[in-house]
Amino acid sequence: MKTKITYLLFVLISSFSFVFGQENTTAFEAANKAYNDGNFPEAITQYKAILKTGKHSAAIYYNLGNAYYKSNEIGSSIYYFEKALQLSPNDEDIINNLAFAKNMTIDAIEPLPKTQLSKFVNRITNTFTYNQWAWMAIIFGFLCVISFLLYQFSYETLKKRIYFLISFIAFLFILGSVAIAYQQYGKAQADRPAIVFAKETAVKAEPNLRSDEVFVLHEGTKVQVLDTVDNWKKIQLIDGKIGWIIAEDVNEL
Repeated sequence: MKTKITYLLFVLISSFSFVFGQENTTAFEAANKAYNDGNFPEAITQYKAILKTGKHSAAIYYNLGNAYYKSNEIGSSIYYFEKALQLSPNDEDIINNLAFAKNMTIDAIEPLPKTQLSKFVNRITNTFTYNQWAWMAIIFGFLCVISFLLYQFSYETLKKRIYFLISFIAFLFILGSVAIAYQQYGKAQADRPAIVFAKETAVKAEPNLRSDEVFVLHEGTKVQVLDTVDNWKKIQLIDGKIGWIIAEDVNEL
């Protein structure tokens, strides 16, 4: 399993000095030293001390994930790798180490099958964030206005047709971009991923201990939180199964 701790120690330390301040830089150095010495509990304590100051980075979460993995705490390891991935979604080291950690989990849950059309639509809509789609709508808006003005002030028939066509196409792209941005925003607002931290936990049909057990989950499984009632969370798996789990058994990302 790749660790990249030594790399982070020498390459990122200067950025820590600038962004996080001398105190957090010292804690980061101490955490890296503890990790390299094999003192993983101390490394975890030091990394978490930095997080408590309100300073967050993919590097800290990544190193925490590695430290927990070395400590054989798979749930915590996956949790912090997922946190790192939220801040740096294209980092290959994070993706690879998260895959290693997930291979250590017990639950093998297959996602619901998707149609080719659904996969194609998802590829298109997930290309950009909702903010980026909104900016694209603005850009297409400018293009639409400029093309329409050129259409109005052009005297040649061919040019008028071209400008009108460009304006019309840009208008369609505006509608599409706004629709996708709105859909992506709603999806982001509803997204509440969480990681199971309990070694084993029973998922109930209702939010109480007397209800029937519908299935069992184990440490490290990723779920989607749908609702919260008292000390219970309603969760959904990627295969569509739904149930209620004790809130303390999962940590939301």
